[in-house]
Amino acid sequence: MNLRLKFENYPKISNNRLNDAIKIIKENKDKYDAPFFIDTKSYLNVEKIKQVTRQFQKDDIKNIIVLGTGGSIQTLLALKHLSEKRIFPIMNSRAVELKECLDKTSPEDSVVIPISRGGETLDINSAIGIFQKNGYKFLGLSSKGTMNQILKKMECPILDVPDLSGRFAGSISNVAIVPAYLSGIKVEGFLRGLDEGYKIFMSFDNNIAMEFSAFLYYLYQMGYKVVFSIPYSRNIEGSVGLFIQEISESTGKNNKGIMGSFQSAPSCQHSVLEYLLGGTKGAVIPIIWTIEDEEPDLILESSIDYIDGQSAQTIVNYQVDATFQALIEQEVPSAKVSIKNPSNTNIGYLISFIQSTIYYLCLLIDINWANNPKVNIGKKICNEALRNKLPPEEREKIRENIAKEKFKSFF
Repeated sequence: MNLRLKFENYPKISNNRLNDAIKIIKENKDKYDAPFFIDTKSYLNVEKIKQVTRQFQKDDIKNIIVLGTGGSIQTLLALKHLSEKRIFPIMNSRAVELKECLDKTSPEDSVVIPISRGGETLDINSAIGIFQKNGYKFLGLSSKGTMNQILKKMECPILDVPDLSGRFAGSISNVAIVPAYLSGIKVEGFLRGLDEGYKIFMSFDNNIAMEFSAFLYYLYQMGYKVVFSIPYSRNIEGSVGLFIQEISESTGKNNKGIMGSFQSAPSCQHSVLEYLLGGTKGAVIPIIWTIEDEEPDLILESSIDYIDGQSAQTIVNYQVDATFQALIEQEVPSAKVSIKNPSNTNIGYLISFIQSTIYYLCLLIDINWANNPKVNIGKKICNEALRNKLPPEEREKIRENIAKEKFKSFF
């Protein structure tokens, strides 16, 4: 039995169908790039990280402000609960988040880490200046593009970002490891969990990542197009966010793919669950994500005798299993992923499970797991509109004209 991670799904897939899926995976794997993300050592220079970050390893540094979005920050969010310092993830240029961060931090107790692979992410580039103006210290994670030029002019230290698919590269490169290390997260244990997981899950033999991918694939073939994740712990929501990004961005190409979404639990029991149990069938796959032994936990006091003296997590675990059972009773194909506890090693193991599953699923769908060819369409439109100072009315008129052409006889 796997002590770090458990996977339970219904209905079960027969051995014959699972073997068919494994055969498809093996037949398709040579069509696409090899999975670089299983290499947990080649893209990291731990000694260089220690050397460059030494100037920021001071007792007065209490805040790590990370400017990044998508793959540039999602793996760090999976580790955020393990930080010894406050992490402020700034994933956009929205004024509310920027002002809140500036109000709660100061240049004396903070370091700002902008992260970008291509260097052209508008949200990140536009947020750098306000921190620079206020005198914050910077450590850049960048290799090219506009952001790299900005950081070089600032003469701040810069560590490289590999030119790899960001959503898969975060865990094995400076992208997640540098801010995690500066935050006091024990990155060695995280990398050990990753490595341990990949040795099992990327064997191209029967394992729970292979089973999960086959489960999703056969449902996809039956018409299911959305995976709705239900995380029962805040400590696992960052990992679930990585799963959502990877399943959506990796499979969603060439008019194929599965969309990922989520809502926190138990709150979703009072909103979305009614649809999952009684709404349209054959469209959504619910996936429950949970932690067996939460950290921290506490003992509850209650006038209800079967609650009094129980731990808070025990009550949550009963709700987890009740929700799962209700889904099965209503004939809703669903699954549960659980880790023993949210330690750095177990989070590494969980991410290796997630990334192995998505990789296999892409091979089953016969799609390139690593690229995202259309993600820059909106970025290009936005940059051109900004450069040309197009007013809102003109932008709306452009949309109307495009829609008339594209949706001539849609309804």
